[in-house]
Amino acid sequence: MFTEKEFQDRLTELRLQKDVSAREMSRDIGQSENYICNIENRHNLPSMSVFFYICDYLKVTPKEFFDVDSHAPNRLSEITEKLKRLTPDQLALVSKLIDQMK
Repeated sequence: MFTEKEFQDRLTELRLQKDVSAREMSRDIGQSENYICNIENRHNLPSMSVFFYICDYLKVTPKEFFDVDSHAPNRLSEITEKLKRLTPDQLALVSKLIDQMK
């Protein structure tokens, strides 16, 4: 189960990856200047509709938002798209490289 603290921490993590201030993000999603700050400081939670705006803004799916094991979902999506264009032999090489990184 995802706790409120985990929600707020994840929002902060993803916002910082986007390199945007809480105030700027609040304004960009059409909320008051302190909206995101109030969520991150555990004073509020967004409505479902605003949560979807937040996901769109952060360029993550709701599933990616809640997947705390994926620390850079935007980057992972970019890499996945690039992997789709590789040949089977190239994918095998990438797989070996990843195995060596463990």
